[in-house]
Amino acid sequence: MFDALLVNRELDDDSDFLPMLSMDEGQDTIADDQYPGHLPILALKNTVLFPGVVIPITVGRDKSIRAINEAYESSKLIGVLSQRDVKVENPGAEDLYQIGTVAQIIKILRMPDGTTTAILRGQKRFELGNMLQESPFMEGSIRVLPHPDNIDSLEFEAQISTIMDLSQRIVELSPNIPQEAIAMLRSIQDNSFLLNFISSNMNSKVEVKQQILEYHDLGQKASLVIHEMSTQLQLLELKDKIETRVRGDLEKQQRDYFLSQQLKTIQEELGQNPQEEEVNSLEARAKTKLWSEAAAKHFDRELTKLRRMNPQVAEYSIQLNYLELMIDLPWQQFSEDNFDLKRVKKVLDHDHFGLEKVKERILEHLAVLKLKGDMKAPILCLVGPPGVGKTSLGRSIATALDREFVQMSLGGLHDESEIRGHRKTYIGALPGRIIQSMKKAGSGNPVFLLDEIDKVGRDFRGDPSSALLEVLDPAQNDHFHDNYLEVDYDLSKVLFIATANSLSTIQPPLLDRMEIIEIGGYSMEEKVEIAKRHLIPDQLKEHGLKANQVKISKKALKKIVQEYTRESGVRSLNRQIAALMRHVAKQVAMDETPDPNIDEAEVASVLGITPFSPELYKEVPSPGVAVGLAWTQMGGEILFVESSVSKGTGRMILTGNLGEVMKESATTAMSFIKAHADELGVDTEKLEKSDVHVHIPEGAIPKDGPSAGVTMLTALASVFTGKPVKPYLAMTGEITLRGKVLPVGGIKEKILAAKRAGMKEIILCKENRRHVEDINADYISGLKFHYVGNMQEVLTRAIS
Repeated sequence: MFDALLVNRELDDDSDFLPMLSMDEGQDTIADDQYPGHLPILALKNTVLFPGVVIPITVGRDKSIRAINEAYESSKLIGVLSQRDVKVENPGAEDLYQIGTVAQIIKILRMPDGTTTAILRGQKRFELGNMLQESPFMEGSIRVLPHPDNIDSLEFEAQISTIMDLSQRIVELSPNIPQEAIAMLRSIQDNSFLLNFISSNMNSKVEVKQQILEYHDLGQKASLVIHEMSTQLQLLELKDKIETRVRGDLEKQQRDYFLSQQLKTIQEELGQNPQEEEVNSLEARAKTKLWSEAAAKHFDRELTKLRRMNPQVAEYSIQLNYLELMIDLPWQQFSEDNFDLKRVKKVLDHDHFGLEKVKERILEHLAVLKLKGDMKAPILCLVGPPGVGKTSLGRSIATALDREFVQMSLGGLHDESEIRGHRKTYIGALPGRIIQSMKKAGSGNPVFLLDEIDKVGRDFRGDPSSALLEVLDPAQNDHFHDNYLEVDYDLSKVLFIATANSLSTIQPPLLDRMEIIEIGGYSMEEKVEIAKRHLIPDQLKEHGLKANQVKISKKALKKIVQEYTRESGVRSLNRQIAALMRHVAKQVAMDETPDPNIDEAEVASVLGITPFSPELYKEVPSPGVAVGLAWTQMGGEILFVESSVSKGTGRMILTGNLGEVMKESATTAMSFIKAHADELGVDTEKLEKSDVHVHIPEGAIPKDGPSAGVTMLTALASVFTGKPVKPYLAMTGEITLRGKVLPVGGIKEKILAAKRAGMKEIILCKENRRHVEDINADYISGLKFHYVGNMQEVLTRAIS
């Protein structure tokens, strides 16, 4: 607003007008009845002429020039109307607003460039009647509108006062408008002219200005003017705020630069130079590093580059951070391994109960290392269900070896750069997490735990598991290349330990580079012992209790394991023990004296209704039902296979949310029965005229795998022969069309699940005998095992 008060531009009927002078609308000496009934019409683009305002117009259109000349030669009066659409080049009556301003032509100037400029002064508002002609110029009949009546009210005075205040604020925020503009506005006595003058100078749309012109009531005019001025004031205030902030930032940068230069000059006068001291410090530290010749040359080259850099540029700090990373990395700095194998065994036994196979493997590695003095570290992969202690085992190994321990979680990792790092040319580049972890360890031979390696993602950002191939290959990880570091780094002395819940999602090349050590689920006896040795002492410490305040009996622990948990590990057991500790802690905090002895009744009182039944199996004498053993990531479970026959055409119906492999096992079992019907004592006519339905509860849980093959064949043979399966008997194994029984995995978990469910006999493949022998005999006491090689043996032992 008010920019027009300063800048003198040429304007024509195609552009915004520029008020040059102003006069009081009340000074008009022409009476309303002295105005002619018709006048030449001048169309204006992008602006509205208000009464009392003087503007220069550079006329461009031929019709407009003719209208100006005609009016100047007669009464010097012309009707000025604004166009509705500025794009119309030859407007007619329908293209113009109906209310405009009668203007007096003060002077016409013929410019040297051939253009015509007319100086107009607004007189009275008028309303267009009929357009008498449109060529060679527009002429129309008019009706002069009366002068608005002055309003004598407190509300109108408040509106005028508000307009003056807004005007003053706008002038203050506009650097191109002189302060004298406020004094000029305050000198205007006629409120109607004041509103017209301010409206003509506002940076508002033509539609808004036309609306102000058409209002006869001064109060309405004032309200709309206040609204427009408030909007423009908000824009000016926001612009001023932005300019102030930017100006402040620039001033701060200049101030910091000048202070930095002054400080640099002072330091140079005192013989000090911080940048030189940083470079000298890096150089001195580099002399103590035991790195390779290639790494030393690379560091010297990068250090020389740092010396040539201006400390004020952003690249200086990037280069400085890079050199500090190189120095902080442990190049050929190794911690001394502890070769006291008896002490190592003691530490491992103290931290973890059971896991004998894993402990034995660690001791074998240390024994070879002790005898040979140097051996590329193998990559161990601990595979097992959640909660069996895979992650904590890595920490115990580090403690036993007196090595540093670092852990890197790979779950959900998608970006390959997380492993190999980003190139230094990228903004915000960082080294990969392998190099970052080595810097954190401060040693070149830590125990490095790669947690959840089976959950590495793969998408458009890259394949991190492929990047791990170099890391986990003992033949090439002695020259691991990180994109950020740019020089090879030796990882061959690092003892990598990976953990996984399943091997099915790990890439075969990556799996081939690791030594797989399976960790099975814990038996009830092992869980009770782990709870006594580790879980209860840890929870006592976590809850601020003393050992004499809580004593959980062995029977109570067995009840928790059997009735409140269903898992291979001990995480759920740990949570249940924590619930007991919270119960006791609340009583102690309330100054009560709780009984420290927690028995089975107290467990039931605190933990509530048991979610699991210790005896899942109930004797089912009816034919067609067999019990199988299944493995899940949460441990082993027993699986009922139910079958029934009805009159039909030989169809087989499978239900229970079965996977493709399990469906194929059912089809194979059915084909075997049809092929050996006579040997099995099955009526072939019954096979052809009966539909068989095989169902595996629970129907909502997905099930898949080949290990239910023998169970399905047994259930089908039972239902077709009408003989029930032997009670308290479970089985697992894969079958072939020839009737062979093949071995399956997860034997320990399956056997422990069978014992939990109260089973007494188990049928397994002969080749699974070695898996049973690995289990502590005390944990499977009371179970009888039958090892078979074909389905004839299974049916002989299973169907009475």
